Amino acid sequence: MQLGPEDHARVTSAITRAETATSGEIFCVLAREVSSYRDVSLGWAAAAALLLPLGLVPLGFEPGWFPGLGHSWEAAHLGSRQLTIGQAIGTYAVLQAAVFITVFLLTCIPVIRRWVTPRSVRRSRVRRAALQQFLAHGLHTTDYRTGVLVFAALADRQVEVIADEGIHSRVDRNIWAQAVDALTERLHSGEPAEGFEAAIGIIGGVLAEHFPPRTRNDDELPNRLVEL
Repeated sequence: MQLGPEDHARVTSAITRAETATSGEIFCVLAREVSSYRDVSLGWAAAAALLLPLGLVPLGFEPGWFPGLGHSWEAAHLGSRQLTIGQAIGTYAVLQAAVFITVFLLTCIPVIRRWVTPRSVRRSRVRRAALQQFLAHGLHTTDYRTGVLVFAALADRQVEVIADEGIHSRVDRNIWAQAVDALTERLHSGEPAEGFEAAIGIIGGVLAEHFPPRTRNDDELPNRLVEL
């Protein structure tokens, strides 16, 4: 999903229109990914490597089940029980390694990774990334603490709206939920620019109601969409 110059211009125009009626500041960020979730893939791979091979034990697991791992050793050490045990352990370790690598690679595929990553984990990481962007772009430093961040994570299909303390305590949470739903719906349909426009319209409306323009209504933050 690529945003062209026209899409950026539409978002900029929507922010500018909204801010003419309010002293609040709206800033938008679109992130392709907020995390590689490599640790999640490693966790699934480790669990599979530990648990899946155990299912072979009740079936009478033997190294000879795997060509190239058992027969040549068996011929050389048929009479040695100790070496046979060592052979079995070695084969089991190879099997675990193969399972680990296979599951790790499978869970690195974006569709599968999204399916195996708990929603709570994805939500937490999107929230953390949004907070980082809120601070990085100085939304917490506006004169009247009236900055609002609209953050969308494409790969996770998650949206966060973060309002500074000057706004958060005076606005009904349902407003933020409406903005999140409006953007999320259009992200799913492949229309991110329209989604940001809709979210900005909702947020701009409530900001105009609670935070009208001041005599000195400086534009403290850039009116643009940042892509990561």
